[in-house]
Amino acid sequence: MHEDVERCTRAVQAKDARFDGWFFVGVVTTGIYCRPSCPVVAPKPKNMRFYPSAAAAQQAGFRACKRCRPDASPGSPEWNHRADVVARAMRLIADGVVDREGVPGLAARLGYSTRQIERQLNAELGAGPLALARAQRAQTARLLIETTALPMGDVAFAAGFASIRAFNDTVREVFALTPTQLRERATRGRTALASGALSLRLPFRAPLCPDNLFGHLAATAVPGVEEWRDGAYRRTLRLPNGHGVVALRPFPDHVACTLTLTDLRDLTIAISRCRRMLDLDADPVAVDDLLRADDVLASLVDKAPGRRVPHTVDPAEFAIRAVIGQQVSTAAARTHAARLVAAHGEPITDPDGGGLTHLFPAPEALAEPDPSALAFPRARRSTLTALITALATGDIDLDAGTDWDEARARLAAVPGIGPWTVETIAMRALGDPDAFVPTDLGIRVAAADLGLPATPAALIRRAARWRPWRAYAVQYLWATGDHAINRIPA
Repeated sequence: MHEDVERCTRAVQAKDARFDGWFFVGVVTTGIYCRPSCPVVAPKPKNMRFYPSAAAAQQAGFRACKRCRPDASPGSPEWNHRADVVARAMRLIADGVVDREGVPGLAARLGYSTRQIERQLNAELGAGPLALARAQRAQTARLLIETTALPMGDVAFAAGFASIRAFNDTVREVFALTPTQLRERATRGRTALASGALSLRLPFRAPLCPDNLFGHLAATAVPGVEEWRDGAYRRTLRLPNGHGVVALRPFPDHVACTLTLTDLRDLTIAISRCRRMLDLDADPVAVDDLLRADDVLASLVDKAPGRRVPHTVDPAEFAIRAVIGQQVSTAAARTHAARLVAAHGEPITDPDGGGLTHLFPAPEALAEPDPSALAFPRARRSTLTALITALATGDIDLDAGTDWDEARARLAAVPGIGPWTVETIAMRALGDPDAFVPTDLGIRVAAADLGLPATPAALIRRAARWRPWRAYAVQYLWATGDHAINRIPA
């Protein structure tokens, strides 16, 4: 989009927040870069330069605007709805793969050479994987500097910098302030939080309808791992360097996020996974405009625009839970999953004294589950065991950089996993915005009530007009039913 100068100029002049994260504008007369909705007076068009990423703007010599904080923009919706290698690479970079495994590790996960990955990212984003990861580290550093009282050396280490010098140089270059000046500016008149506890705002593109999003997470919450408490969805997080607990509370213009981490190096990854779970980088206007063009869906969209697809922080966990939930009620699925957690989950202490007691067990911890502990029919126990084995050995990979079609094929090859389970995992674990579940009971009931075709094949043909946003159409169809997933708990 950044190459469409006229459209970008109009967005900046209109201060259109919808385009935040889609592109960044550098102002040659000031040497700063901003998000399109920056509240300062729009520069003259001749002084604007447009970039596809914050990293590209930084590489061009621009520093971040102190007013609009472009590094804190919602992410581009491109990376979560596209399935090509650039989008997969961006999802993996957001998940910290470059910091943990380097560019060779990123390339290996994608099945390309390092040179190919660098060339494709530079062509589309104006920056290579190292620059993109560096921009992400700068944002993490700013969060830690402004919201904690950690010593700067600890901030540098937690943000992923290899040295204090690299940390200092990056902060000065990106924010035009030293780390100490950045903290003094941010903490004037207030006290920074103690290390390990962070409160931040997760931005999103309006509108956002929280009802089905938080309602679904709360209604399906596994006791011990998730809970709805004091108006917030809380859950445990398994992270590369330790674990964490997050509380997420919806507000009209942001989602409040409180994170407690055992290792602050996991901050960026935890934020990224929470944003993906809540689908906060979606472009609801684009989605709703397409769905509203269908007369059957138009009234549903107008009634509650901005519905998101509830995703997950742990794709392997969700796949296991999807099999557990086959052909049983929501309450029964929660009960079965809670038994699995109690028997095999890793115990943790809830920092707020709530009901979170365990991490959901990793596939490796479930490699040999006790069949007698699973009150399932024998066929479903076999399916669950086969899935767990495939996840533990890597035969099925559901991480952020997974090829969606290949993952579907591997899931479908597991005996007992049918189209409903495959598409449910694709929708909520893989994040495919076009996943569709025509055999789902709630979809069939909604289809009958709305006069849509009754058979799966006919409904799939009818739903072709909803592509590439069929997963969002599912949310609107589910919302026609009186189910707890459609409302935030009182």
